[in-house]
Amino acid sequence: MTNPDRSFPRTKLKEPFAVKQLVSFHYFEFSKDFAFEGEKHDFWEFVYVDKGELEVFADTEGYRLKQGDMIFHKPNEFHGVWANKTVAPNVIILSFVCRSEEMAYFENKIFTLDDEQKGILAQIMKSGFAAFLPPFDDPRNHTLRRKTDAPVGAEQLLKLHLEMLLIRLRDAGDLLARQEQRLSASIKRKSEDDLVQRMCEYMEQHLYADLRLEDIYKQFNLSKSHALTLFKEHRGISIMKHYRRLKIEQAKSLIRAQRHTFTEIADKLGYGSVHSFSRHFKSDTDMSPSEYLKTVIAKV
Repeated sequence: MTNPDRSFPRTKLKEPFAVKQLVSFHYFEFSKDFAFEGEKHDFWEFVYVDKGELEVFADTEGYRLKQGDMIFHKPNEFHGVWANKTVAPNVIILSFVCRSEEMAYFENKIFTLDDEQKGILAQIMKSGFAAFLPPFDDPRNHTLRRKTDAPVGAEQLLKLHLEMLLIRLRDAGDLLARQEQRLSASIKRKSEDDLVQRMCEYMEQHLYADLRLEDIYKQFNLSKSHALTLFKEHRGISIMKHYRRLKIEQAKSLIRAQRHTFTEIADKLGYGSVHSFSRHFKSDTDMSPSEYLKTVIAKV
């Protein structure tokens, strides 16, 4: 009897693009003044302009995208987006995990999609809307919630069409890829300025808490090293030193009001003890809290 394994040898099919996980699925109708300060993460993301125009940056480069353009952000690439204050854009942003070596082709690439690729993208969106519950337009919410009545295979169709889009773009080679319309480095600088300002505002809003460095950089989806470097470059001091200075300025305001004891002020500002508070206060002002109070009283 013939061995069936020899008569019918199995051939494992190659998968140059294998999407393993979907991280986020968004369709945004941004206002003309929308701005997102930037983020970085360890998975792929593409941004597609469905209508209007959009300005983006990727690490050190800035670009202007028009309707039909798609940019890929590689893992751990710091990136952000803005509307141009003139045209309100509609934008698709989808992020996913794909560790295939062929993905290296998409690094630093922008594509202008043709009709076939736009059709594939439309199928991706159709499957996503069928598979998951809204909202799809919350930039802070990336949790995908499955529909209980989703059509059979909706998620698989999304995956297949996403892989098909990657294959079609790769097949087209550089015919659709472009890198023109590059903006100046001021685009990146603007994003970094906005991000650092938001970090400062976050610290100001939490003066009566005891924020740790980890709390701050995770709030803005940054790595520890990137947050430290970025803040130091823009403000000239470390994040935690800036936070401590804000606390001391608030402490000075409370001391001038003369409504709280030093122990109460230390407790309000999240210090573990009045001794720790006094040490930090003197380090920043060259005066102890009691010495500072005396100068306040002397000026009255």
